[in-house]
Amino acid sequence: MIRPRWEWALEDAAGAAVPSVPSPVFTAQYDAEQWLGEHWRELAAAGAASARLLHDGTQAAPSVALPAV
Repeated sequence: MIRPRWEWALEDAAGAAVPSVPSPVFTAQYDAEQWLGEHWRELAAAGAASARLLHDGTQAAPSVALPAV
């Protein structure tokens, strides 16, 4: 059985990837969204300005802004 893969693509204000804060891979969209809700402050402090939810590599929802704290 192939399990779906959900992960976040984190980008800085210029739209470049932020490799210093990799996203875990999740098997459920709910778990991915919960993780972002719990960690967005840390991600923003590390330079991420937005997050895109990817489902098996394809964007699944609009980007989420991560406001500076």
